Amino acid sequence: MDKTRDSRTVVVTGAAGALGQAVARHFLAEGARLALLDRDEARLRAVFPELVGLAGHLLIAADVTSEAAMRPVAARIVAELSRVDVLVHVAGGFEMGEAVHELTRASWDRMMDLNAWSFAAVTRDLVPHMIGNGKGSVVAVSARAAERGQAGMAAYCAAKSALQRMVEALAKEVGPRGVNVNSIAPTIMDTPANRSAMPDADRATWVPTAVAAATIGFLASDDGRWVHGQHLVLGA
Repeated sequence: MDKTRDSRTVVVTGAAGALGQAVARHFLAEGARLALLDRDEARLRAVFPELVGLAGHLLIAADVTSEAAMRPVAARIVAELSRVDVLVHVAGGFEMGEAVHELTRASWDRMMDLNAWSFAAVTRDLVPHMIGNGKGSVVAVSARAAERGQAGMAAYCAAKSALQRMVEALAKEVGPRGVNVNSIAPTIMDTPANRSAMPDADRATWVPTAVAAATIGFLASDDGRWVHGQHLVLGA
């Protein structure tokens, strides 16, 4: 049997980033059909050349902060891949910002759009297909920073905290209908961008992207279907 015909369809946002790539390759190794979303389709094609034009997989440019932009993307995924079994929402953004008393609305809106509102925009037209199938899994990428505010990171911490509250709420809303919703909350991910930004840091406690991807894989698996509304902290 062709394994790609008898596997789940997995949607990954932010797929061209370091963690997105690790997540995509984790599910690809399991034989999943992939719908990979990122802002730049050319970047997706460069990162996943083996999937370009390959039946059963989609590489799609998408603005995950826009519900209007996501609607045709969701429709295309369902039309071409027939179903949605797993949604992994990796897309988000980090930036150091102003002190709270100097915080600009632009900084606030940017962090909220990327890290919180995007979760609503992405799930709006994808989760209903899981509900229709009677099963599915949603995993978001939050951050340990959601636990408490940190200097110069008010908007980011607030946005990730908002994401976690949305994950918990959605878990309550759709859990009884067969869909489990959770997040992972890493400390510092071991990515090229973080290595470049913090060249002198001790990386011993940084979270490898492969470990984060495997944790997401567990939450999206049959063994993880009993986990609802949780945020698995990764890293010390």
